[in-house]
Amino acid sequence: MADKTTYTVRAHIKGIDIAPRKVGIVASLVRGRSVADAVIILEHTQRKSARVVRKAIQSAAANATNNHGLDAKSLVISTISVTAGPRLKRFKPHMKGMVRPFQKKSSHILVEVSGTEKPKKKPAAKKTADKPAKKEEK
Repeated sequence: MADKTTYTVRAHIKGIDIAPRKVGIVASLVRGRSVADAVIILEHTQRKSARVVRKAIQSAAANATNNHGLDAKSLVISTISVTAGPRLKRFKPHMKGMVRPFQKKSSHILVEVSGTEKPKKKPAAKKTADKPAKKEEK
């Protein structure tokens, strides 16, 4: 039997307007699982960041199957990491005409999915049927 090599495919989602700490909690739920299991878990997770993480995983799976020809059933999440994105510095009005600064945090998600190639189909052999030759009409 031929040895099956595993390939790794990435998907990046940048600039999500959710704090990386909140996204990291959801990402840790699915780290190391198969793509099918991860999607089911995230569909039933009631957090705003679950939808974003699910879309990142589905994007990586779509890249693997459509662009690289990997088998969808063999896909496993090899790496999922959440990093801090740029922060927007804003101010909130406070008492006596003062303001309080705060930061709107954002995050980036990197998903790496690994799997094996689809088995390639062998081309079908053309059948040469022994048909009698057509009679020529005058």
